[in-house]
Amino acid sequence: MSGDAEAAELFETFYPRLAGWCRGLVDSDAVAHEIASEAFTRLWSRWSSVEEPQPYLYTSAANIVKNHWRSRDRERRAVQRLGSAPVQDVPPADEGTEIRDLVDALPERLRVPVLLRYYADLPVAEIALTLRRRPGTVKSDLYKARERLRASLRELHEVTT
Repeated sequence: MSGDAEAAELFETFYPRLAGWCRGLVDSDAVAHEIASEAFTRLWSRWSSVEEPQPYLYTSAANIVKNHWRSRDRERRAVQRLGSAPVQDVPPADEGTEIRDLVDALPERLRVPVLLRYYADLPVAEIALTLRRRPGTVKSDLYKARERLRASLRELHEVTT
């Protein structure tokens, strides 16, 4: 199969799933499609050097989503500093972004499996194939990530009470 045919097949197979995964992270169809498209664009720019395209796509998309939320938070703060009315489509930082921020703060080795499992709803076996890890390793990484998130949530709760 030629490189172009392989790339086209990959796009046809994974774009809808990637865009849907992004949709769950950003709550906007348009932004989700922009992020999925950007992830594929980044993949195409490195096509000859990427051995495993699917993990590369999800990692790229996760990084783009992280940048998206940082940008939205900066925009919200800028609007507040200017003293103008809040922008309707920019959620306040306390509406669901705490968990997203905690997940974003995880090391990549733990963050990517969490995003694939709990945001993309992929089974452990598929995550293992995607990340080229053993299922037991993925389960262990998910456990470690949940423990870190649990501890971080406890700390947040203690600070706010």
